[in-house]
Amino acid sequence: MIVAAQVGKFPHVKCFAHTLNLASQRALKVATLSRLLGRVRRISTFFHRSTRASHCLKEKQKCLGLKNHKLITDVATRWNSAYDMVERFLEQQPAVCATLLSPEVRRGESDLCTLNETDVSNAEDAVSALKPMKDATMLMSEERNPTVSLIAPINAQLLQSMTDTMGDTPMIHEIKNSIRTDLQKRYSSEAEKKILHTASALDPRFKGLPFILTDEERLEIFKGVTEEAASLEITSDESERTQEDHQVPRRKQTLEEEDSSPIEDNHSESPPSPPKKARSLLVSLLGQSFTDTEGTIEPKKTPYAKAEEEMENYCKAPPLPLTEDPLNWWREHEVIFPLLSRLSKQYLCIPGTSVSAEQVFSTAGDVVTAKRSALKPDHVDQLVFLQKNLHVPKC
Repeated sequence: MIVAAQVGKFPHVKCFAHTLNLASQRALKVATLSRLLGRVRRISTFFHRSTRASHCLKEKQKCLGLKNHKLITDVATRWNSAYDMVERFLEQQPAVCATLLSPEVRRGESDLCTLNETDVSNAEDAVSALKPMKDATMLMSEERNPTVSLIAPINAQLLQSMTDTMGDTPMIHEIKNSIRTDLQKRYSSEAEKKILHTASALDPRFKGLPFILTDEERLEIFKGVTEEAASLEITSDESERTQEDHQVPRRKQTLEEEDSSPIEDNHSESPPSPPKKARSLLVSLLGQSFTDTEGTIEPKKTPYAKAEEEMENYCKAPPLPLTEDPLNWWREHEVIFPLLSRLSKQYLCIPGTSVSAEQVFSTAGDVVTAKRSALKPDHVDQLVFLQKNLHVPKC
């Protein structure tokens, strides 16, 4: 897969959701947190297998005014399921404790697992420490917004949030240290940094690159974006010249055929264009008023000068709010920044994660079940397409 991704222009960009999962899984292996997760998992499993305990939990939830939510049991392959398990336990902790202390539940159960005050405090600390990782995971799982431009600022923000602060407990210190150590090893190559920083620079929300970069590094990124945008203009000019070269013989042949054809009535043809002499007289009469003060026409700008001017105006434009869509912004400003908008289409289409592709497989598994195994492949494709595009807003 990596080799296939490197066939094109861009290097392989690692899935950021997978990176977050690896760093979080390392934090879940902290001894104190691992023991806590085992106890919460044991309680959750007990309520799932005991009908009496589950019924009693619903009654306690009504009495205490809590939401009628079931406890969650984590899955080994998804770290955020462990976060959801602890968070749900803290939400239902009063009802869970009241249920475990009730005589009807304790009857016949010799080994019930409960949590003391220290365990509850550690659970709250764990949820607080892992909250940035949870938010980043959910944000990178979006499908309808560009995600590659989010990797660099989110990664920098996570590294900053995982720095030790005053008042951190030993467990929080170990969690932060584990995540920070793992994240620092990711996206370390210069090729990966360049593509991630370029994508962030082309996102009007992060064009100022307000994360851990020096002024020299920012200027180097802007210079690289300008050069790459100028290369698009050069490539476009070369393709146009090549197309014109191919069309010249065709035009010549057409003119020769017209000269050799018999003279016909030309009343339906358009009037001939004014001769060159008339155009030169027009320039000599009105050239002083309709050109610059020196009477000379402004020279044509080089592709790099055009790209540099666009980059300068782009940097001066106000940043886009974080709640807005950068693709809509580029669509609206495509006329003002023709080169940069073309370059942004190449970078912002790169997915920052493979979550979307993996979710398609899950959707297909939900469509093709044991009771619907006779579906034809075309119908499966249509059902998956409709499920993934049902709520897409109209343009």
